[in-house]
Order: sequence, then C-alpha cells, then structure tokens
Amino acid sequence: MMQKTVRLVVAALLGFVVGSVTNMAIVVVGPILIPPPPGVDMSTMESLAETIHLMGPLNFAAPFLAHALGTFSGVFVCCLLAGERRNLLAGILAVLFLAGGIAASTMIPAPLWFIVMDLLLAYLPMAWLGLLLASRVKPISNSQA
Repeated sequence: MMQKTVRLVVAALLGFVVGSVTNMAIVVVGPILIPPPPGVDMSTMESLAETIHLMGPLNFAAPFLAHALGTFSGVFVCCLLAGERRNLLAGILAVLFLAGGIAASTMIPAPLWFIVMDLLLAYLPMAWLGLLLASRVKPISNSQA
C-alpha cells in the first residue's frame, strides 16, 4: 500500500514538473521563433498590456502551444508511471494546469478570443490525449500499480 502511494505521489510530482518545464521552455523560445511586432514591449506586465493590441494571432501560437504541450507532456509522463490510478492523476493534473491557465488569463493581458480558445482547448483536451496515448503506450496490467 505504501509503495503504491509513493508511486502515485512521484508520478504526479514528476508529471507536474515535466509539464511546467515544457511550458516554460516554449514560452521562452516562442518570442525568438516568432518575434513580437515592432513596438511590443514584453518586459513588464504593464508594458505588455499597453502594446498587446499590436500582436497578431501568430504571436499567440507559442503561448497556446506552451499550455497545450505542457499539459499533454505532464499528464503523459504522469500516466506512464501511475499504474491503475492514472485516470485520477490525469484529472488532478488537468485541473491544476487549467487553474494555472485561469490564473494567467486574469493576470496577463490577452484578447478574449485567445483566452477562450486557450482555456477550452489547451488543458482538458490535451490531458485526455496525454492519458489516451500513455494508455496505448503502456496499458495497465495486473502486475502494475
């Protein structure tokens, strides 16, 4: 019993770390691959709020991918390790990442279309896909968990 609990905690923590690192890596690299338009200052929240209207839809690709792939990778890794409780852990991680997305949407200025798309498509659907892929890669067996 204790071994199963430790395994679940480690799986959840590792999934959260992997998802968070994936998210931050894409957030850091995104503006290098798709530079913001001239005049956009992303150095502070205040300057971003003042200049975000200059950004086009392509500039929001990296933040969306960061949220989607962060959630996907975190849930995928967690579910590979979790065994028979992977559905529960996938749900917990999905809600944690979604809560982070909701918090970010209140702190970081973004157009309404992006916030709606991000919250509806980047978290719960990507968690479900991570769970689905992990289940196909490593099906649950009686010897697991």
